[in-house]
Amino acid sequence: MGGGKKRRQRGPQQLSSAVRLDRRTLWTLNAVPGEAVYGESLRRFSGKEHRRWDPTRSKLGAGMLRTKGDPARLLPAQGETVLYLGAGHGTSVSHLYDHLCGAENRFGGRLVCVDLAPRCLRDLTFMAKGRPGLVPVLGDARQHGAWGVLLPTKVSWLFQDVAQAGQVDIFLAACQRFLQPGGTGLLSLKAASERWTGEGETALFKGVEDRLLEHDYVVEEVVELTGYEDNHRLFVVRKPEA
Repeated sequence: MGGGKKRRQRGPQQLSSAVRLDRRTLWTLNAVPGEAVYGESLRRFSGKEHRRWDPTRSKLGAGMLRTKGDPARLLPAQGETVLYLGAGHGTSVSHLYDHLCGAENRFGGRLVCVDLAPRCLRDLTFMAKGRPGLVPVLGDARQHGAWGVLLPTKVSWLFQDVAQAGQVDIFLAACQRFLQPGGTGLLSLKAASERWTGEGETALFKGVEDRLLEHDYVVEEVVELTGYEDNHRLFVVRKPEA
């Protein structure tokens, strides 16, 4: 009876010193012990407090659970300077900080977070008080001149999650200005926020991939986020070497 093979349960995976994948749940080592950022669960592993990374509230978290490759490759190296466009209220940012910087920024990382909404900046500024290395910026992702001075050198990792038309143009311009050759760019794209072509979501996402390829970016994966974030894809790209 039965007939189908059971999927083997994988044991816990340590994706970095601060990120743990336990079955199908992500946890990050809490950089501010005792503090939950958005009501997430806290749990101890090996005596150390971790925060549950909710994939329904984080496109980066959803992408790590849905990728067909190693989820660790979606993360920047610890201690790097990275750019996050469209930081929102800071759900993903808080977990990324746990990984990138750690408690009291022991890794020496720097996380520059840009958002256009004053309410989001307020939340990010409050979060930054206990997280050295987190840099909230009130600004338009398209207006590099207003905040680009905070990134005097190019970064190795860039994430974009802006819900406005022209997402691909914004992403390509930001990568051109701020992402170093060979760097990783992650574009979280919402179909409803992009220019409608009348051809349906599949054609729209295919058109986005074609545009990235036309600019010589290597599209390593297009991650389907449906179930966590409907009508979204996460494009994982590599900037061409100089």
